[in-house]
Amino acid sequence: MYAAIKRLLVGRPIATSEGEHRRLSKPVALATFSADAISSTAYATEEILFVIAVGTTTSLTAGLSELVPISIVVGCLIAIVVASYRQTIFAYPNGGGSYLVSRDNLGRYPSLVAGASLLVDYILTVAVSISAGVAAIVSLPAFRGLSEHRVGVGLALILLITVANLRGLKESGFVFAFPTYTYIVSLALLIVYGLGKEYFFGTPARVPPPSPAEFDGMLTGGSIGLFLLLRGFSSGAVALTGIEAIADGVPAFKKPEAKNAAATLTAMGCILATLFVGVSVLAHHLHPYPSEHETVISQMGQAVYGGGPLYVILQFATAAVLTLAANTAYADFPRLSSIIARDGFLPRQFMNQGDRLVFSNGVVFLAIAAGALLMAFGGVTTALIPLYAVGVFTSFTLSQLGMVKRHLNLKEPGWRKGITINSAGATATGVVLLIVAITKFTKGAWLPIVVIPLIILLFTAIRRHYDRVSTALVFDPSLARPQPINHTVIVLVGRIHVGVLKALAYARSLHPQHLVALYVTYEEDDREEMERQWREFKIDVPLEIKYSRYRELVAPVVEYIDEVDARWGDDTVTVVIPEFVVGKWWENILHNQSALFLKGKLLFRTGTVVTSVPYHIDAENPPPAPPRRNVPRPSATQQAPPPAATPSVPEAPAPETPPAPDPPPAPPAGSPPPAP
Repeated sequence: MYAAIKRLLVGRPIATSEGEHRRLSKPVALATFSADAISSTAYATEEILFVIAVGTTTSLTAGLSELVPISIVVGCLIAIVVASYRQTIFAYPNGGGSYLVSRDNLGRYPSLVAGASLLVDYILTVAVSISAGVAAIVSLPAFRGLSEHRVGVGLALILLITVANLRGLKESGFVFAFPTYTYIVSLALLIVYGLGKEYFFGTPARVPPPSPAEFDGMLTGGSIGLFLLLRGFSSGAVALTGIEAIADGVPAFKKPEAKNAAATLTAMGCILATLFVGVSVLAHHLHPYPSEHETVISQMGQAVYGGGPLYVILQFATAAVLTLAANTAYADFPRLSSIIARDGFLPRQFMNQGDRLVFSNGVVFLAIAAGALLMAFGGVTTALIPLYAVGVFTSFTLSQLGMVKRHLNLKEPGWRKGITINSAGATATGVVLLIVAITKFTKGAWLPIVVIPLIILLFTAIRRHYDRVSTALVFDPSLARPQPINHTVIVLVGRIHVGVLKALAYARSLHPQHLVALYVTYEEDDREEMERQWREFKIDVPLEIKYSRYRELVAPVVEYIDEVDARWGDDTVTVVIPEFVVGKWWENILHNQSALFLKGKLLFRTGTVVTSVPYHIDAENPPPAPPRRNVPRPSATQQAPPPAATPSVPEAPAPETPPAPDPPPAPPAGSPPPAP
């Protein structure tokens, strides 16, 4: 059943040799790796307005004059970071991004900081993207009733994207390409048409002001100071999230990988900066207001289009791209976690590729973590945004510092230009990191500042475990020759059945120095019955019976093994467990699985080997053959088959001749002769 469901959801397995054909072209890669960055244009402007227009000024429109300058600064920052990551792509064409750059140039702990920051960033990417997508969906009049079920809708969308990614990176890229490009075109059309109505058609549009009750108590008055400007800038800087995704996933591109990845990164940067600044300029003219009930994009779409098909397309495209922006994290989180696991800082399971050449364990873990985060914050985008930017800009800064050191060490052709670009990137992202950490510390930015060091502690603990295991498994050549061991085999028996006899036969084949059968009893009558059966079956293996005072099985078995160890020193104990296997999965529910618990306990006992001898119920006892059907008699035109040979009936044995009676005894001497 599990295999059938897996094939239905995931699809047929893909051979390793087909991996080369699963790589992405530039158009598909742009949709796969850039959805996160491009989708941020749907909420980054709104996040700026939440800071500079709500709760800080005397009116909702008073902060709009600062919106465009902040957006232009963010646009310049996008250009700097894109130029910096182009350097990273050509220097590290095998992917890994900030983690590998920091590991090779800054050392272990800076690389762990970068890796932890990116992993946190990807988890937040899924949570923020899904919550923003749900917000766009409930902004539509037909779906506003779902606003009470944000978390449930978000979890359903996470499940949908998880299944799509388990089917393969190429498949998910094809599925998500259409919504991404539809959003780019529809948002660009909104900007061009909205500004055209303002400047060329003489029919400026405006968003109707909200009712005073909606913002009662939120407008506190006062002017916008430097601190609030910086805080608004830090909110808008979330537009940079996702830029590093292409540098992390270079091996997913078709050859030449680095060249195609760099071209895709440049295209993504241009689209992102243009749309973000364009949305902010349009918002400056239309005067939208931030609200948890309707997004800024929805308000501007209503104002420009007045409803209608173009508005509906814009909203559905926005909801789709915001939801599918999580796909960027699904593309990069499993790949990055596999690289970190290869270095021994995450469980080795993250290195395993599934049936579809996807790091499926990373995909599933990402879905679970993002779903938990979504439930914890109620699916509200604004509550998640302050957690978002710290990890992003930490990894940005470390990556650029690592590239600066690399240029200084290698001094390859063009290294001075590279140092200039990466130094500017490190400085800019470092400043933004400080601004985000300071201005949003009390709003939730403290959480990643605390969580990232905890993740680093987890990394080091995992690596310490793997180092300890590697040290314990090292041996010198003198240990290669096996030493003789004193082998004791204990066969656990319940009632005597065919499976027990098979287990005893297997135990004899091991030729141990000591062979015993162990029976755990709860009552004295049970002991006597077992001893009687053992004698009746004439089993030549010594039977030892252990009494369990508290009706347990595992504890008496472990106690007996301890006694055996004390009886025969320097030995290896093999515990043989007869275990019958039923044919249907649900039939296991009808049995107590005591063998499973016993194996789990003995696994951690030194010098003990556990062997199960399965007895397959259905295979060993096939069902009876169905009765033969009556064969119709042949017609006269058909040749009758030759008659079957009549089985010979053995002759009845001849009756035995009764034995002759014994002759009469001879008469005593002197007696008359018998009468004739």
